[in-house]
Amino acid sequence: MIDINKIRKDFPIYDIQPKLAYLDSAASSLKVRSVIKQVDHYYMSLGVNVHRGAYELAYEATKLYEDARITVSKFIGAQEDEIIFTRGTTSALNLIAHAYKEILKPGDEIITSELEHHSSLLPWMVVAKKTGAKLIYIPLTKEGRITVEGFKSVLTNQTKVVAITHVSNVMGYKTPIEEIARLAHEKEAIVILDAAQSVPHMEVNVKELGVDFLAFSGHKMFGPSGVGVLYGKENLLNSIEPFEFGGEMADQVFKDHATYKEAPLKFEAGTPVISGAIGLAEAIRYIESIGIHEIHEHTHQLHQYTLDKLKNVEGVTIYNPTADNPVIAFNVDDVHPHDIATMLDQYNISVRAGHHCAQLVTKFLGVNSTLRASFHVYNNIADCDTFIDSVKAAKEFFLSF
Repeated sequence: MIDINKIRKDFPIYDIQPKLAYLDSAASSLKVRSVIKQVDHYYMSLGVNVHRGAYELAYEATKLYEDARITVSKFIGAQEDEIIFTRGTTSALNLIAHAYKEILKPGDEIITSELEHHSSLLPWMVVAKKTGAKLIYIPLTKEGRITVEGFKSVLTNQTKVVAITHVSNVMGYKTPIEEIARLAHEKEAIVILDAAQSVPHMEVNVKELGVDFLAFSGHKMFGPSGVGVLYGKENLLNSIEPFEFGGEMADQVFKDHATYKEAPLKFEAGTPVISGAIGLAEAIRYIESIGIHEIHEHTHQLHQYTLDKLKNVEGVTIYNPTADNPVIAFNVDDVHPHDIATMLDQYNISVRAGHHCAQLVTKFLGVNSTLRASFHVYNNIADCDTFIDSVKAAKEFFLSF
């Protein structure tokens, strides 16, 4: 059982805004105190570059940075040299898409879905146009889920890339990725997984999932913004071209050519996100101190409690009542989502309104935009009750005109 009062003391924002009911963790989580201290330690006590200096400060910074790589690798069941630090999920997914722009050819097929965040979709849309490959969409169920049967219906001998989400950031549906990866590999296709929404909420082991590449961000799991992770199988990372070129990633440089180091340094040109990686490692340690299963169970209970209450509010449409992640996508009938979100802010309720960087989802739902409430470990029942009461009050206010 999670002690929510103890948890909230770990997040300094509650010292400043004790009445805050933050329900936008699917966009970005609140920051834990120990992470902030680790980032501050780097900037205040070190502040130097990694890998390059032969002095004590550089040694300590490098050790913290590379220890962070070890922490991340263990957290997702990978090898240390399979972890690349990036600026976030978006840059990680773009890195892979850019590499395959030089590999794919006309007639090749890229499988994706309408559930994708734009960072998992748009890079491959560009790659398809540049290479002549075809972008193929997995047919969703009426509920909006990716299924193995739906995937089988579009999988062919021409499939070279499968780029899909692990958990939808709008609908909260979990993809049956293990079976999909197995089927894709039978066709010798690579599988790239957007795990930005799953890693903060459930146990993720890359070997068990069977994927070739996986990406997630620090800012959705109590860590700093501006840092993310790309996991890639060692042999694949060493077979593709770097996305950026510059310092530290080069091995031998001549006047007419150069050779590059092996992964992960091959993909970390220039000064890396040092403080971000150190902060992310501390965020992982914080999650492990609570337990990812305990976090999942806590947010699941809050999610179900809120769903049960919201279902009884007349004039509210819920689009994902069976979500696997603690996310509720909904609208108040005849009221624009942005108006509701603005009104909820008056009650210290933070929710997201809009396309959620996933416009194909809203098009699938047949709406212009939606509201989204999402939960994390620092939320409590009081947040849920305040949210429900505020939705009712906002609805009554706008429909009174």
